[in-house]
Amino acid sequence: MSVAVLVSNRLFRMKRGVPFSIERFYSLGTTTSVQKAMSRLAKEGKVVRVAKGIYSRPKPLASIPSIKITAKAEDIAKTWARTHHYKLVPQGLEAAYRLGMQTQAPVKAVYWTTGPSREFKVGNEVVQVKHTTATKLRWENKPEGTLFRGLLSLSAEYTPVSTLKVAIKRLNLNEKEAIYVVNKLSHSPMLKMWQSKLNQLESSLLS
Repeated sequence: MSVAVLVSNRLFRMKRGVPFSIERFYSLGTTTSVQKAMSRLAKEGKVVRVAKGIYSRPKPLASIPSIKITAKAEDIAKTWARTHHYKLVPQGLEAAYRLGMQTQAPVKAVYWTTGPSREFKVGNEVVQVKHTTATKLRWENKPEGTLFRGLLSLSAEYTPVSTLKVAIKRLNLNEKEAIYVVNKLSHSPMLKMWQSKLNQLESSLLS
């Protein structure tokens, strides 16, 4: 069976509207042959190149089938990070908004990464990815990581303990887990200015 047929067969098992890396197909043949096959499928409109080395099967819009959706910019950014083994997390202001520590949503979707800064765009949807230090991406997919980044973006002086209680509630942690997270963050050198507020929060959780 030719590489072109193998690539085509695997492609049609991929979910529509979900980006994927061409690297997932390299086991089917040489890099050149797989790239040629994917390029041919792109010319035929069966797949769309949404970023360098990243493709997606177009998905017809349910209400208007003639309009096809390729992929969300956010999903493309996540696929890019996963492919290159970069860490990727919502930036501090986004984390603070999601946890209810600030009411105004960020104007743009911005992510922090250990990889290079770049931008992903699909139609009017834009996602900015900004390089930052690995220390800001600690506890990548854990509740303490989300709270940590939210705190980094806010002023300890102007943020009441009651706001931190809202954030803890949104993390959906039980009492033991919440105390563990707060205690861990209170010992972080990067959150030294938050130590008093975090100690107050921990005390309220213990009472």
